Amino acid sequence: MTRPTFDQFRKKALRKPGVKAEYEALATAFEMKRRMIALRRAAGLTQEQMAEKLGTRKSNISRLESVNSDVSPRLSTLENYARVLGYQLVVEFEPRAR
Repeated sequence: MTRPTFDQFRKKALRKPGVKAEYEALATAFEMKRRMIALRRAAGLTQEQMAEKLGTRKSNISRLESVNSDVSPRLSTLENYARVLGYQLVVEFEPRAR
């Protein structure tokens, strides 16, 4: 018996209403953190270097970029993160799809 791939597992799990709702609830945060990591890496910075530029510790950057962290960053922290990388943070509100 072969093990299912992650994509197969995800598709099966998302058929369950509770799993799908939780997945969708976390999608925005997951995408934001994925983008943050991609921008930092594209700038050629390690978490240690990013921490130094922001005047903080590597563990704080790790927590900030972690999808498993229960800590919600302050808006000013996200703005500073973006600024160090040469970006500005843009926040938008969109109506929910029904």
